[in-house]
Amino acid sequence: MSYLLAHLSDAHIGPLPRPRTRDLLGKRITGFVNWRKRGRLHDMAVLAAIVADLKAQTPDHVAMTGDILNLGLPSEFPFARAWLEQLGPTGDVSFVPGNHDAYVRSSMPHLATTFAPWVAEVGVVDGMPFAFPYLRRRGPLALIGLTSAIPTAPLLASGALGAAQRDGLARLLDEAGAAGLVRVVMIHHPPHVRGAKRGRGLRDAGALEAIIARHGAELILHGHNHRSSVAHLPGPGGPVPVVGVPSCSAVPGTHGHLAAYHLYSFAPRPDGGFAVTAERRGLAAGRDGIGPLGSLPL
Repeated sequence: MSYLLAHLSDAHIGPLPRPRTRDLLGKRITGFVNWRKRGRLHDMAVLAAIVADLKAQTPDHVAMTGDILNLGLPSEFPFARAWLEQLGPTGDVSFVPGNHDAYVRSSMPHLATTFAPWVAEVGVVDGMPFAFPYLRRRGPLALIGLTSAIPTAPLLASGALGAAQRDGLARLLDEAGAAGLVRVVMIHHPPHVRGAKRGRGLRDAGALEAIIARHGAELILHGHNHRSSVAHLPGPGGPVPVVGVPSCSAVPGTHGHLAAYHLYSFAPRPDGGFAVTAERRGLAAGRDGIGPLGSLPL
């Protein structure tokens, strides 16, 4: 029997709660000004339709790769948690944060306390409920979550893992590979060099590429760029697919990056491995509602 994994990202839930004056110090000032324009590109009715369609496909697990929030305001986190709860029980949904979830340094404590239930079972990773990297074993999958979400200066949206997290990733990849699991890595920023525009990419992407080349993975999922994309990184057993998903709330006016999500099917093969196929579902120009958008070439 196949195992079905759904992947969505970049919900950017609105409307933005009215911020207090003291909350708009520093980077949030420019972010608030930008949101007054950019917020119109994210439609909550479309987001609700995406979630309804996703749930109708009855996936075994859901991967959400960040940017539920916009400015990391304290008042945004309860709405983000309530929305994440709609996707399913915490054991059936895995989350990694994006740069908008960790918008400024003061967002970080709220991030940890709000999203811990969707990160790892208590005691799995160094005894901490909100620690990265984490590994969740679900069916034939080893879901390995990374955080590239770091506070940055105004007008920057870059991310980084850091040496400790990269070392932990290498260890988890080896452990999951030895157990015969399908290793699915989740990260918000594109994990490859030149995967995003200048000032928006993963700062240590080269080091991450080297880890994948040495230790391998079967699939890497990311968001951030608000569009479907497929790239490949070299791995010891062959190319590793790197797949980006659009924003799950984007509407016309976003340069063709309409709201969508991805569905992955992992079907057992006679040799003991798994065949992986992927399809897109979402909005399409000239069509009402959410529907199929075709397969993804992995």
